[in-house]
Amino acid sequence: MTTPHPSKALATFASQLKMSDVPADVINRAEDLLVDWFGSTIAGKGARPVEAITQFAQSMGGFDYTHPGPAEILITRTSSSPFLAAMANAAASHVAEQDDVHNGSVFHPGTVIFPPALATAQAIGASGEAFLTAVIAGYEVGIRVGEFLGRSHYKIFHTTGTAGTIAAAAAVGHLLKLNPEQMLHAFGSAGTQSAGLWEFLRDAADSKQLHTAHAASTGLMSAYLAQSGFTGAQHILEGKQGLAAGMSSDADPSKLTDRLGTRWTLAETSFKYHASCRHTHPAADALLQVMMMHKLLPSDIAKVETLVHQGAIDVLGPVVNPITVHQSKFSMGTVLALIAHYQFAGLQEFAEHFHDEAICDFRDRVTMTLDPEVDNQYPQRWIGKVKVYLQDGTMLEGRVDEPKGDPGNTLSREEITDKALRLAAFSGGATPDQMNKAIDLLWNIRKQPKMGFLLS
Repeated sequence: MTTPHPSKALATFASQLKMSDVPADVINRAEDLLVDWFGSTIAGKGARPVEAITQFAQSMGGFDYTHPGPAEILITRTSSSPFLAAMANAAASHVAEQDDVHNGSVFHPGTVIFPPALATAQAIGASGEAFLTAVIAGYEVGIRVGEFLGRSHYKIFHTTGTAGTIAAAAAVGHLLKLNPEQMLHAFGSAGTQSAGLWEFLRDAADSKQLHTAHAASTGLMSAYLAQSGFTGAQHILEGKQGLAAGMSSDADPSKLTDRLGTRWTLAETSFKYHASCRHTHPAADALLQVMMMHKLLPSDIAKVETLVHQGAIDVLGPVVNPITVHQSKFSMGTVLALIAHYQFAGLQEFAEHFHDEAICDFRDRVTMTLDPEVDNQYPQRWIGKVKVYLQDGTMLEGRVDEPKGDPGNTLSREEITDKALRLAAFSGGATPDQMNKAIDLLWNIRKQPKMGFLLS
C-alpha cells in the first residue's frame, strides 16, 4: 500500500496538463478572467502603494530604455525582468478590489497567477495557448491549496498571499516545462516562503498589495530555481512541519486532489461587481434588492442589520472608522451606505464619497450579526441576508443567494469589457483606444503564436 502524497499528485497535474484536457467552457472562462484581471491591473495606476512597489521594481531592475527587460510593467509602459514585472503587475491588480475571487477557497487567483505567467510567457516567447494552459494549471492548484488550508487559516492569514505562492509556481513551472519532480520542488520552495497576515487592516496599512506582489514573484522565482535543480520540501503542504501544520487547524488533505482533472475549479471563480471586499457584496446586493423593491430612499432607513458568516466578521470587524479609501472598502457600513445612496459601490463612489457626512452617518447605523445558516453555507456559498429597519418601525428583509458576479449570476463578456474600460478610465492608466486594442488581443489570446506586450 502506497502512502498518499497529495503534494506530488498536485505537482504532477500542474506539470502534465494539456489544453486538450480542458473543457471548452473552462477555456472560455479563463479568457473572461484574463480580461477582467487586465482591467483591474490598469486600475492600479496612481495608487500610492502600487506606485511605491512599481518604483522599487524599476529601480532594482538594472534595465534602461536602451536595454529593456523582456517582461512588461503594464501601468508604466516600461519593461523589466520577469521577477520584477510580476511583482509590479500583481500589486497593481489587487488595489482596486475588483479582481476575481473563488468562494470556496476565499482566494483571489487572478492577481497572483496572471502576472507571473504573463511575465514568463513574454520572456520566453510562449504562445497564447501555452500561456492560457499554464494559467489554468495555476488556478486549479491555487484554489485547491486554499480549500485545503481551511477557514482557520483565513482567520489570520490572507490566503491570496499564502496559497498564491504555490499557484504562481504552478503557472510558471508549467510554462517552463518543469517535469513532475521539478514542479514538486518548485512547490516546496514557494510554500516555505508563503506569507500574508490580516493585521494590516487595523492600521489601514499597504500590506495587501505587498502580499500579491510577493506571492507572484516568489512563485516565479521558485519555478525558475527548480528548473536549475534547486530542491524544495517534498511534502510542503501536508507534511508534519509543512504549510498546514504551521498555518491551519482544520486542513483537509483530500481537498488538494478533489476530482483533479474532472472538477474545474477555475469555472467556479466569481467576478467582483462592487469595488470592495467580497465579504461585503452579498449584503450589498441584498440591501439593494430591498431598496429597489420598496422604492426606499436612504432617509427612510433607520438602521441595517447584516446577517453574515464568521469570516466577514473576522475581516471586516476591525474596520470601524476607515481613514483611507482602501480601508473603507473593508467597512461593511461604508459599502452599504454607498449602495443606499448611489446603488453602486464603484471606484468613483469610494474615491469621492467614502468620508461624506451622510455616508459616515449611515455607516454607523449598520451592524453585522453572525447567522447560522449563512455561516454553515460559507465558504461554498456566500448568502446575503439583511434586515432593514425603517424610520416608521417597519422591518423589511432581503436575501440574495448568489451575489452578482458569482457563476450563477455572472458577468457577460460585454459587461467584463465595459468594466475593464471603466476601470481604466478611472485611473487614467490607458486610453479607450489602447484598452480596446489590448482587450481585443486578449479575447483572441489562443491565436497568438507568441506572447508580446499588451500595451505598446
